[in-house]
Amino acid sequence: MKSICGVPGVTAAGIKEGKYGLALIKASGNSAAVFTQNKARAPVIDLMAERMKKNHIEGIIVNSGCANAFTGRQGMEDAIRMAEIGGEALGIDPMHVGVASTGVIGRYLNLDRIEEQAGSLTLSSSEEAEIQAARAIMTTDLVEKHALVRGSEFSVGGIAKGSGMIAPNMATMLGFLYTDAEIAELDLQQILKRAVSRSFNRIVVDGDVSTNDCVFLTATGEAGAFPVQEVEEQLTVACIHLAQAIARDGEGATKLIEVIVSGARNEEDASRVAKTVVTSPLVKTAVYGEDPNWGRVVAAAGYSGVDFEIPDLSLWIGRGEGKTPLVQKGEITADLSAAKAAMKGDTVVFSIDLDSGEGRATAWGCDLTEKYVEINGKYTT
Repeated sequence: MKSICGVPGVTAAGIKEGKYGLALIKASGNSAAVFTQNKARAPVIDLMAERMKKNHIEGIIVNSGCANAFTGRQGMEDAIRMAEIGGEALGIDPMHVGVASTGVIGRYLNLDRIEEQAGSLTLSSSEEAEIQAARAIMTTDLVEKHALVRGSEFSVGGIAKGSGMIAPNMATMLGFLYTDAEIAELDLQQILKRAVSRSFNRIVVDGDVSTNDCVFLTATGEAGAFPVQEVEEQLTVACIHLAQAIARDGEGATKLIEVIVSGARNEEDASRVAKTVVTSPLVKTAVYGEDPNWGRVVAAAGYSGVDFEIPDLSLWIGRGEGKTPLVQKGEITADLSAAKAAMKGDTVVFSIDLDSGEGRATAWGCDLTEKYVEINGKYTT
């Protein structure tokens, strides 16, 4: 699916050498970004948090294989140099280059390799160029992640990476989003924050918060101005699509878990319950084993810290009219054979009604398998 290269004014290129890759994306306009809340965040995050105060970038350089995190003063110097390499390759001021890194923590960048890779890339607005860029930023990902949505007369597209070390706040993920709509700087930052809060901040693979998470959004303005709300709606759709792709591609995962919470006092409470359920190792392993142990879902909701009454809770498994009731107003109604049948396939959906208000939210995660342990038990070796 074309996405960033389906947005006018965006070109890309990428190269992958084993685990190590480099992507370049060129697009100029008002820009916004959100970053990880981990206190041990990488120097590149500190650098970009400062430079993004100008709300304008003209290109991005991204490396995979090395996070350049917990690398001190040299890490910051290397991040600055990486921006210079990006500027040289893209033909723009390095102060207007976004920089991102992903990979192993506690190792230094190979700047010679990055410079060599950057010099060998040719930018293009082709589908193949986008595929190369999406592949270049992958680490343990098994699939590329693309999104493209259309508004009335504008587009929103993006690519992302993420598979493990995924938890709200944000997830180990990078996201690069583009629109040809014209959006003011302040509005752009606000709509990105809200879109991320309803997408990337609602996915959980393993509950670990990364040092390098970031999402960039650039508005080229080539399509002209549109209502901010309309742009936000399409941006949110694109972010949710990418977030679901990350959750589905969780390390070792075989199933996507979707938890829909309604009837909370507000959206924040609904989100907290949904994220707690998709984070639970007991829920995740039960889904992997296709074991309809619905009590684990209720237990996770109960320790979420959200105020509601257990006798008011209702729970279903499945989607739409065919979903199976497990609990109705605190009373057990589970048909375990039907519930087990609903756990077949690659997606398992739980719906929870707290009957405490109008708040509603959805979170996504994945099952927990032996493969996750295998991947992370030997990650650096």
